[in-house]
Amino acid sequence: MAQKPIRIRDVAKRAGVSTATVSRALSNPELLTEATRETVFRAIRSTGYRVNRAARSLRTRQAGAVLVLVPNLGNPFFSQILAGISEIFGESDLSVLIADTKDHATAGKRVVDYFLDSQIDGMICLDGALSDEEIRQFEENGVNGRIVFACEWKHGSSLPSVRSDNNQGARLAVRHLYELGHRKIAHVTGPQDNVLTHVRREGMLAERAELGLPVRDEWIIRGDFSLESGRSAAERILSMEDRPTAIFCASDQVAFGLISTLRMHGMKVPEDVSVVGFDDIELSEFYVPALTTVRQDRHALGTSAARLLLECIHADGAISNKHSGPVMIDVNLVVRQSAASI
Repeated sequence: MAQKPIRIRDVAKRAGVSTATVSRALSNPELLTEATRETVFRAIRSTGYRVNRAARSLRTRQAGAVLVLVPNLGNPFFSQILAGISEIFGESDLSVLIADTKDHATAGKRVVDYFLDSQIDGMICLDGALSDEEIRQFEENGVNGRIVFACEWKHGSSLPSVRSDNNQGARLAVRHLYELGHRKIAHVTGPQDNVLTHVRREGMLAERAELGLPVRDEWIIRGDFSLESGRSAAERILSMEDRPTAIFCASDQVAFGLISTLRMHGMKVPEDVSVVGFDDIELSEFYVPALTTVRQDRHALGTSAARLLLECIHADGAISNKHSGPVMIDVNLVVRQSAASI
């Protein structure tokens, strides 16, 4: 069981003084006698209480920096989001720090330490990496209003978020393939514990149901947004006796890995099988064949998240009523050469 965080009232109890006296010792120690100051600071040391400098110095923006958590800096998907974030904060006096959360085990603790040590004034999280315990610590220390989720988010959290309409994107992909005449449509998913995977899968299944398309378990293949998972999915499809005529991939990276592997085994795209991706990263337009894909406005995700965080910072962590729900960014289908009619 996680240890409860030490609060200012715990220090007051240990020192035998009021919470107001502890606060005064931290903010205006010259107003107290030397004996009282020493008693309070001794209690702080013995309890391990951490001074929340971020909350105390927010209005003066003492840290002068914001942190952006990225789940994989090697993934080109995040480039335009980071560009959008940097554009907005470049107009302010806040620097942008970037941390890779690929190692989820240590990322969350590092973020908590950053905040409570007043090294950052706010955070944009591009990954649903924060645990329930970490979010609880932020809420108890009054800093949750200065964290914004972008791209991904965490179910059940009250933190504000900016996200693409992933459900609609999946629907657009399936409907496009249907309108090209495809009825045997496979889907390569993202990671099973990723919120985007579930939302896109829900959209895919809802559109199939609306169109009366069959759902076969073997045509829903687990992936993880990577080139390698595209390769593995292609090998699965090649082993099937009854192969799909079209494949909707949960990311462009998956689509690239899948198409390359199919090509190595003599299958042509789109002549033998059609492929649709998701994201519209820069390579999609120049890949051979040019990839039909669902376009996320990644630059808008970044600029919208940065503006929302700035609003929260300027409002002293208060979340505006107009942001009671997620900020949704529209998606659209970019039709290129990887999907054809049958």
